[in-house]
Amino acid sequence: MPDTPVFAHAAVAAPHALAASAGQTVLAQGGNALEAMIAMAAAIAVVYPHMNGIGGDGFWLIRERNGRVRGIEACGPAGTLATRQRYREKELEAIPARGPDAAVTVAGTVGGWGLALAMARAFGGRLPLDALLADAIRHAREGCPISASEARYLPKESDTLHDAPNFSATYLTEGKPYAAGAVRRQTKLADTLAQLAHAGLADFYRGDVAREIAADLERLGAPVTRADLQAYAARERAPLSLRRRDATLYNFPPPTQGIAALILLGILERLNVRQAESPAHYHALIEATKRAFAIRDRFVTDFDRLAGDPSAFLDPRRLDREAALIDMGRAAQIPVRSGEGDTVWMGAIDGDGMAVSFIQSVYWEFGSGCVLPGTGICWQNRGMSFSLDPNAVNPLEPGRRPFHTLIPALAAFDDGRVMSYGSMGGDGQPQFQAQIFSRYADYGMSVADAVDAPRLLYGRTWGAESLSVKVEDRFDPACITALRRLGHDIEELGGAYIDSLGHAGMLVRHPRGGRIEATHDPRSDGGAAGL
Repeated sequence: MPDTPVFAHAAVAAPHALAASAGQTVLAQGGNALEAMIAMAAAIAVVYPHMNGIGGDGFWLIRERNGRVRGIEACGPAGTLATRQRYREKELEAIPARGPDAAVTVAGTVGGWGLALAMARAFGGRLPLDALLADAIRHAREGCPISASEARYLPKESDTLHDAPNFSATYLTEGKPYAAGAVRRQTKLADTLAQLAHAGLADFYRGDVAREIAADLERLGAPVTRADLQAYAARERAPLSLRRRDATLYNFPPPTQGIAALILLGILERLNVRQAESPAHYHALIEATKRAFAIRDRFVTDFDRLAGDPSAFLDPRRLDREAALIDMGRAAQIPVRSGEGDTVWMGAIDGDGMAVSFIQSVYWEFGSGCVLPGTGICWQNRGMSFSLDPNAVNPLEPGRRPFHTLIPALAAFDDGRVMSYGSMGGDGQPQFQAQIFSRYADYGMSVADAVDAPRLLYGRTWGAESLSVKVEDRFDPACITALRRLGHDIEELGGAYIDSLGHAGMLVRHPRGGRIEATHDPRSDGGAAGL
């Protein structure tokens, strides 16, 4: 079993070691958790481009030392030209996955950095922006080795991805993906980050960088305009919360699927399975996922267009009813929609006890594949989650926020422990959060063991089209046999640590002395670092 790294004062966790190092450097310079996360977000955008970038979106949860929890919504809406009629005139039945027509929405993540920086200043943060972006700029200008994750990655629709404007010139060498360890430089992106460090993050939306972005998007024929960039601002959102046993759990409200993560854990508590890693434990996880996703898929949409209060689904009586619908002796047949997405989750806790849970993505691997020549920014394809059906839960409309799989998570325990946790993985995110949280909180596993233990995934994600229950090969064969007898279609993936079953992480700060246990997934290229 792996040992959990323990830090005396402050810690970070990230899926790439260079991002963790950037956060550790900021903490060592006296920065707070928000400043550390801005540095990590910038660094990871450079060194892990298949999973995220500054042309994407992000979400934050921040727990202040006094216990107040705040959220930052940094997701961009559909552009002014992103109308259903536009796509119908192109004789398209759905929004494409790649190319300019996939670049539907404003990139919000840099706006989130800006709002987080303002919060950091309010808490006494004083590090200049150029110091926070220094590692990212250096990695982009001087180059950094290709990660093992990127090298082994097989993107969906790779032909159309490679054909997207400027993609091959940026991310391929002689027409082929870089090998692990090869050094890639991104000089245009370095210049963009340097300009943001000099002029301020708002320059991305209302300055020289914005002008370059808008000009390139217009030349490519994407539906996002300069006016869309100018109008954008990240927003603070109150998180959703769930009282569960000896802890209060927090997750993000719509347009994310955070409600599903909390419903899942609320139902799981009521099923009261006593033995960890047993067939009953995994059956309960799968069946709770089905109930949670059924609610998510008919309810979650843009925050400003919700049909009701999402917290109503977290009412104890509602959760009681959902749990009562689960048959612990048989698998239910409830289809779920596909929610793919490649993402990074990172966490930070500083010496004052401020905890940050952060997630950032361009949706599919490398997003739309469109790399803007003037700035080196690879633009997201998050707008794929819109429908061209006007009667859908999430129809395409200019100014509307898309559905997001991205969900950061926090938990505050009654004994004073504070946890920052999360994972990448599309539909898998609520499931992976439930697995690592319950292993730690309900079954007493260590932080490292909870993240390391084998995982399962119900549904479709990361290119897998089947609705099977996908498992790593470290599962007990007797458990797999028992799950099949319960009616589950089990698909053994043939590997001990599978990327598609999430890159997760967890940090736990203890009240006595403030020591922090922290880890990031052995399935990723990162880990934990701290002071």
